[in-house]
Amino acid sequence: MPAGSSLLDIINEDMPQIVTDTIGPYLVSAQLLGQRTAELHLTLASAVDEPNFVPEPYSVTYQRSLCHSMRSLAVQVLQLLRRRLKYLPDEAKADAQTVLNLEDDIIKHFEEIQRRKIAGMRIRCHGDYHLGQVLYTGNDFVIIDFEGEPARHLGERRIKRSPLRDVAGMIRSFHYAAYAALRGQASTILRPEDLPVLREWARSWYLWVSATFLKSYLELVADSPILPQSREGVKTILDAYLLDKAIYEINYELNNRPDWVGLPLQGILQVLKTSDETTADDAEEEAGKEPVQTAVEVEKKTAKRTRKAKKKAEK
Repeated sequence: MPAGSSLLDIINEDMPQIVTDTIGPYLVSAQLLGQRTAELHLTLASAVDEPNFVPEPYSVTYQRSLCHSMRSLAVQVLQLLRRRLKYLPDEAKADAQTVLNLEDDIIKHFEEIQRRKIAGMRIRCHGDYHLGQVLYTGNDFVIIDFEGEPARHLGERRIKRSPLRDVAGMIRSFHYAAYAALRGQASTILRPEDLPVLREWARSWYLWVSATFLKSYLELVADSPILPQSREGVKTILDAYLLDKAIYEINYELNNRPDWVGLPLQGILQVLKTSDETTADDAEEEAGKEPVQTAVEVEKKTAKRTRKAKKKAEK
Protein backbone atom coordinates (compact mmCIF):
# COMPACT_ATOMS: atom_id res chain seq x y z
CA MET A 1 0.00 0.00 0.00
CA PRO A 2 1.32 3.51 -0.76
CA ALA A 3 2.73 5.46 2.18
CA GLY A 4 0.64 8.48 1.24
CA SER A 5 -3.07 8.45 0.56
CA SER A 6 -3.39 11.48 -1.71
CA LEU A 7 -2.72 10.65 -5.35
CA LEU A 8 -0.60 13.80 -5.64
CA ASP A 9 1.63 12.36 -2.90
CA ILE A 10 1.68 8.84 -4.31
CA ILE A 11 2.95 9.98 -7.71
CA ASN A 12 6.25 10.91 -6.05
CA GLU A 13 6.69 7.56 -4.29
CA ASP A 14 8.80 4.66 -5.51
CA MET A 15 6.56 1.75 -6.39
CA PRO A 16 7.43 -1.45 -4.46
CA GLN A 17 8.66 -4.31 -6.62
CA ILE A 18 5.85 -6.57 -5.46
CA VAL A 19 3.31 -4.05 -6.74
CA THR A 20 5.08 -3.75 -10.08
CA ASP A 21 5.20 -7.52 -10.44
CA THR A 22 1.55 -7.97 -9.42
CA ILE A 23 -0.03 -5.24 -11.54
CA GLY A 24 2.34 -5.97 -14.39
CA PRO A 25 1.86 -4.47 -17.86
CA TYR A 26 -1.32 -2.61 -16.88
CA LEU A 27 0.92 0.06 -15.37
CA VAL A 28 2.31 0.68 -18.85
CA SER A 29 -1.25 0.92 -20.16
CA ALA A 30 -2.19 3.40 -17.42
CA GLN A 31 0.85 5.51 -18.26
CA LEU A 32 -0.03 5.49 -21.95
CA LEU A 33 -3.66 6.38 -21.21
CA GLY A 34 -2.47 9.32 -19.12
CA GLN A 35 -0.36 10.48 -22.05
CA ARG A 36 -3.20 10.13 -24.56
CA THR A 37 -5.57 11.98 -22.22
CA ALA A 38 -3.10 14.85 -21.90
CA GLU A 39 -2.65 14.98 -25.67
CA LEU A 40 -6.43 15.09 -26.10
CA HIS A 41 -6.73 18.08 -23.76
CA LEU A 42 -3.78 19.90 -25.30
CA THR A 43 -5.30 19.46 -28.73
CA LEU A 44 -8.73 20.65 -27.59
CA ALA A 45 -7.05 23.67 -25.99
CA SER A 46 -5.04 24.59 -29.09
CA ALA A 47 -7.89 26.22 -30.99
CA VAL A 48 -7.22 29.75 -32.18
CA ASP A 49 -10.00 30.64 -34.60
CA GLU A 50 -12.93 28.60 -33.28
CA PRO A 51 -14.63 30.49 -30.39
CA ASN A 52 -16.33 27.35 -29.12
CA PHE A 53 -12.94 25.78 -28.42
CA VAL A 54 -10.67 28.69 -27.48
CA PRO A 55 -9.61 28.29 -23.81
CA GLU A 56 -11.04 30.78 -21.35
CA PRO A 57 -9.84 31.90 -17.92
CA TYR A 58 -11.90 31.25 -14.82
CA SER A 59 -14.19 34.08 -13.81
CA VAL A 60 -15.70 34.84 -10.42
CA THR A 61 -19.14 34.21 -11.88
CA TYR A 62 -18.18 30.79 -13.25
CA GLN A 63 -16.48 29.74 -10.01
CA ARG A 64 -19.54 30.75 -8.03
CA SER A 65 -21.81 28.85 -10.43
CA LEU A 66 -19.62 25.74 -10.30
CA CYS A 67 -19.56 25.78 -6.51
CA HIS A 68 -23.33 26.23 -6.33
CA SER A 69 -23.93 23.36 -8.77
CA MET A 70 -21.69 20.94 -6.88
CA ARG A 71 -23.06 21.96 -3.52
CA SER A 72 -26.68 21.62 -4.64
CA LEU A 73 -26.11 18.12 -5.99
CA ALA A 74 -24.32 17.09 -2.80
CA VAL A 75 -27.11 18.34 -0.55
CA GLN A 76 -29.75 16.62 -2.67
CA VAL A 77 -27.92 13.28 -2.85
CA LEU A 78 -26.94 13.23 0.82
CA GLN A 79 -30.57 13.81 1.76
CA LEU A 80 -31.48 10.79 -0.35
CA LEU A 81 -28.68 8.78 1.29
CA ARG A 82 -30.00 9.72 4.71
CA ARG A 83 -33.50 8.54 3.80
CA ARG A 84 -32.20 5.24 2.38
CA LEU A 85 -29.67 4.58 5.13
CA LYS A 86 -31.60 1.84 6.91
CA TYR A 87 -32.13 -0.03 3.64
CA LEU A 88 -28.44 -0.16 2.66
CA PRO A 89 -26.37 -3.35 2.84
CA ASP A 90 -24.90 -3.82 6.31
CA GLU A 91 -21.34 -3.45 5.05
CA ALA A 92 -22.13 0.00 3.60
CA LYS A 93 -24.04 1.52 6.53
CA ALA A 94 -21.01 2.55 8.55
CA ASP A 95 -19.35 4.34 5.62
CA ALA A 96 -22.67 5.95 4.70
CA GLN A 97 -23.12 7.33 8.21
CA THR A 98 -19.54 8.60 8.23
CA VAL A 99 -20.08 10.41 4.91
CA LEU A 100 -23.30 11.95 6.25
CA ASN A 101 -21.44 13.15 9.34
CA LEU A 102 -18.85 14.77 7.07
CA GLU A 103 -21.34 16.72 4.96
CA ASP A 104 -19.93 20.06 6.12
CA ASP A 105 -16.43 19.00 5.08
CA ILE A 106 -17.70 18.02 1.63
CA ILE A 107 -19.38 21.40 1.21
CA LYS A 108 -16.18 23.17 2.31
CA HIS A 109 -14.27 21.49 -0.51
CA PHE A 110 -16.74 22.88 -3.02
CA GLU A 111 -16.70 26.33 -1.44
CA GLU A 112 -12.92 26.36 -1.80
CA ILE A 113 -13.47 26.68 -5.55
CA GLN A 114 -15.11 30.08 -5.22
CA ARG A 115 -12.92 31.21 -2.31
CA ARG A 116 -9.56 30.93 -4.06
CA LYS A 117 -8.35 32.32 -7.35
CA ILE A 118 -8.06 29.58 -9.98
CA ALA A 119 -5.29 30.26 -12.44
CA GLY A 120 -5.89 27.40 -14.88
CA MET A 121 -8.07 27.58 -17.96
CA ARG A 122 -11.44 26.20 -18.97
CA ILE A 123 -11.50 24.17 -22.18
CA ARG A 124 -13.86 21.90 -24.09
CA CYS A 125 -13.42 18.45 -22.56
CA HIS A 126 -14.60 14.94 -23.33
CA GLY A 127 -17.34 15.31 -20.74
CA ASP A 128 -18.07 11.65 -19.97
CA TYR A 129 -14.61 10.16 -19.61
CA HIS A 130 -14.14 6.65 -18.23
CA LEU A 131 -12.72 3.27 -19.25
CA GLY A 132 -15.79 2.48 -21.31
CA GLN A 133 -14.93 5.42 -23.57
CA VAL A 134 -11.53 4.15 -24.66
CA LEU A 135 -10.77 1.28 -27.03
CA TYR A 136 -7.52 -0.65 -26.62
CA THR A 137 -5.97 -1.66 -29.93
CA GLY A 138 -3.34 -3.93 -28.44
CA ASN A 139 -0.65 -1.26 -28.26
CA ASP A 140 -2.53 2.03 -27.98
CA PHE A 141 -5.81 3.67 -26.98
CA VAL A 142 -8.51 5.24 -29.14
CA ILE A 143 -10.83 7.68 -27.37
CA ILE A 144 -14.47 7.58 -28.46
CA ASP A 145 -17.93 9.08 -27.74
CA PHE A 146 -17.41 12.81 -27.50
CA GLU A 147 -21.06 13.73 -27.12
CA GLY A 148 -20.76 14.17 -23.33
CA GLU A 149 -23.18 12.84 -20.75
CA PRO A 150 -26.43 11.98 -22.61
CA ALA A 151 -28.55 12.93 -19.60
CA ARG A 152 -27.37 16.55 -19.71
CA HIS A 153 -28.72 19.25 -22.00
CA LEU A 154 -26.64 19.97 -25.09
CA GLY A 155 -25.86 23.50 -23.92
CA GLU A 156 -24.54 22.18 -20.62
CA ARG A 157 -22.33 19.65 -22.40
CA ARG A 158 -20.73 22.47 -24.38
CA ILE A 159 -19.64 24.42 -21.30
CA LYS A 160 -15.88 24.79 -21.00
CA ARG A 161 -14.52 23.19 -17.85
CA SER A 162 -11.27 22.24 -16.22
CA PRO A 163 -9.67 19.24 -17.96
CA LEU A 164 -9.29 17.75 -14.49
CA ARG A 165 -12.97 16.87 -14.70
CA ASP A 166 -12.08 14.21 -17.28
CA VAL A 167 -9.11 13.10 -15.17
CA ALA A 168 -11.34 12.65 -12.12
CA GLY A 169 -13.81 10.62 -14.18
CA MET A 170 -11.08 8.20 -15.25
CA ILE A 171 -9.74 7.87 -11.71
CA ARG A 172 -13.21 6.98 -10.44
CA SER A 173 -13.46 4.45 -13.29
CA PHE A 174 -10.23 2.80 -12.10
CA HIS A 175 -11.83 2.46 -8.66
CA TYR A 176 -14.81 0.63 -10.11
CA ALA A 177 -12.60 -1.57 -12.29
CA ALA A 178 -10.49 -2.63 -9.29
CA TYR A 179 -13.51 -3.92 -7.42
CA ALA A 180 -15.46 -5.40 -10.33
CA ALA A 181 -14.16 -8.93 -9.73
CA LEU A 182 -14.91 -8.67 -6.02
CA ARG A 183 -18.50 -7.71 -6.86
CA GLY A 184 -19.05 -10.81 -8.97
CA GLN A 185 -18.54 -9.06 -12.31
CA ALA A 186 -15.77 -11.42 -13.46
CA SER A 187 -15.47 -15.15 -14.07
CA THR A 188 -13.09 -15.57 -11.13
CA ILE A 189 -14.41 -17.72 -8.30
CA LEU A 190 -13.54 -16.20 -4.93
CA ARG A 191 -13.46 -17.87 -1.54
CA PRO A 192 -15.11 -15.80 1.21
CA GLU A 193 -12.07 -16.19 3.45
CA ASP A 194 -9.88 -14.54 0.80
CA LEU A 195 -12.00 -11.40 0.43
CA PRO A 196 -10.34 -9.25 3.18
CA VAL A 197 -6.89 -9.66 1.62
CA LEU A 198 -8.23 -9.21 -1.91
CA ARG A 199 -9.96 -5.97 -0.93
CA GLU A 200 -6.62 -4.59 0.23
CA TRP A 201 -5.00 -5.63 -3.05
CA ALA A 202 -7.86 -4.06 -5.00
CA ARG A 203 -7.34 -0.79 -3.13
CA SER A 204 -3.60 -0.97 -3.78
CA TRP A 205 -4.23 -1.62 -7.49
CA TYR A 206 -6.62 1.32 -7.71
CA LEU A 207 -4.26 3.76 -5.98
CA TRP A 208 -1.09 2.78 -7.87
CA VAL A 209 -2.78 2.61 -11.27
CA SER A 210 -4.52 5.95 -10.68
CA ALA A 211 -1.25 7.53 -9.54
CA THR A 212 0.55 6.19 -12.62
CA PHE A 213 -2.16 7.61 -14.89
CA LEU A 214 -2.15 10.96 -13.08
CA LYS A 215 1.63 11.29 -13.07
CA SER A 216 1.85 10.61 -16.80
CA TYR A 217 -0.90 13.15 -17.46
CA LEU A 218 0.59 15.90 -15.30
CA GLU A 219 4.07 15.48 -16.77
CA LEU A 220 2.79 16.11 -20.27
CA VAL A 221 0.69 19.17 -19.42
CA ALA A 222 3.24 20.61 -17.00
CA ASP A 223 4.14 23.54 -19.26
CA SER A 224 0.60 24.26 -20.36
CA PRO A 225 -1.50 27.06 -18.83
CA ILE A 226 -4.63 24.91 -18.82
CA LEU A 227 -3.82 23.71 -15.28
CA PRO A 228 -2.71 25.66 -12.21
CA GLN A 229 1.05 25.46 -11.79
CA SER A 230 0.90 24.86 -8.03
CA ARG A 231 0.17 21.55 -6.34
CA GLU A 232 -2.54 23.13 -4.17
CA GLY A 233 -4.25 24.64 -7.18
CA VAL A 234 -4.42 21.26 -8.91
CA LYS A 235 -5.50 19.55 -5.71
CA THR A 236 -8.36 21.97 -5.08
CA ILE A 237 -9.91 21.34 -8.49
CA LEU A 238 -9.15 17.61 -8.67
CA ASP A 239 -10.54 16.89 -5.19
CA ALA A 240 -13.70 18.85 -5.95
CA TYR A 241 -14.33 16.91 -9.15
CA LEU A 242 -13.53 13.56 -7.48
CA LEU A 243 -16.08 14.35 -4.76
CA ASP A 244 -18.65 15.59 -7.27
CA LYS A 245 -18.26 12.44 -9.40
CA ALA A 246 -18.53 10.14 -6.37
CA ILE A 247 -21.68 11.95 -5.23
CA TYR A 248 -23.15 11.54 -8.70
CA GLU A 249 -22.31 7.81 -8.44
CA ILE A 250 -24.03 7.53 -5.05
CA ASN A 251 -27.20 8.91 -6.57
CA TYR A 252 -26.99 6.41 -9.43
CA GLU A 253 -26.27 3.42 -7.19
CA LEU A 254 -29.03 4.27 -4.71
CA ASN A 255 -31.55 4.29 -7.55
CA ASN A 256 -30.20 1.36 -9.55
CA ARG A 257 -27.71 -0.84 -7.65
CA PRO A 258 -27.86 -0.27 -3.88
CA ASP A 259 -25.37 -3.10 -3.31
CA TRP A 260 -22.72 -1.01 -5.10
CA VAL A 261 -23.14 2.19 -3.10
CA GLY A 262 -20.16 1.31 -0.91
CA LEU A 263 -17.71 2.10 -3.73
CA PRO A 264 -18.50 5.81 -4.19
CA LEU A 265 -18.79 6.15 -0.41
CA GLN A 266 -15.22 4.88 -0.13
CA GLY A 267 -14.21 7.28 -2.88
CA ILE A 268 -15.52 10.22 -0.86
CA LEU A 269 -13.80 9.08 2.32
CA GLN A 270 -10.54 8.64 0.40
CA VAL A 271 -10.59 12.30 -0.66
CA LEU A 272 -11.68 13.66 2.72
CA LYS A 273 -9.08 11.63 4.60
CA THR A 274 -6.21 12.97 2.55
CA SER A 275 -7.25 16.56 1.95
CA ASP A 276 -5.44 19.32 3.79
CA GLU A 277 -7.33 22.57 3.72
CA THR A 278 -5.74 25.37 1.71
CA THR A 279 -5.36 28.58 3.70
CA ALA A 280 -6.25 32.03 2.49
CA ASP A 281 -2.55 32.89 2.51
CA ASP A 282 -1.84 29.97 0.18
CA ALA A 283 -4.55 31.16 -2.16
CA GLU A 284 -3.10 34.68 -2.23
CA GLU A 285 0.39 33.32 -2.83
CA GLU A 286 -0.82 31.20 -5.73
CA ALA A 287 -2.74 34.11 -7.19
CA GLY A 288 0.42 36.20 -7.12
CA LYS A 289 2.43 33.53 -8.87
CA GLU A 290 -0.16 32.65 -11.47
CA PRO A 291 -1.78 35.73 -13.02
CA VAL A 292 -4.70 35.05 -15.31
CA GLN A 293 -3.44 34.93 -18.86
CA THR A 294 -5.02 36.41 -21.92
CA ALA A 295 -6.63 34.25 -24.56
CA VAL A 296 -3.82 35.08 -26.99
CA GLU A 297 -1.15 33.93 -24.52
CA VAL A 298 -3.06 30.74 -23.88
CA GLU A 299 -3.49 30.03 -27.58
CA LYS A 300 0.24 30.44 -28.21
CA LYS A 301 1.32 28.33 -25.27
CA THR A 302 -1.18 25.54 -25.79
CA ALA A 303 -0.38 25.33 -29.50
CA LYS A 304 3.33 25.11 -28.71
CA ARG A 305 2.72 22.50 -26.03
CA THR A 306 0.56 20.44 -28.38
CA ARG A 307 3.31 20.36 -30.98
CA LYS A 308 5.82 19.24 -28.37
CA ALA A 309 3.46 16.55 -27.09
CA LYS A 310 2.88 15.20 -30.59
CA LYS A 311 6.63 15.07 -31.27
CA LYS A 312 7.17 13.22 -28.01
CA ALA A 313 4.46 10.72 -28.85
CA GLU A 314 5.97 10.07 -32.28
CA LYS A 315 9.35 9.13 -30.82
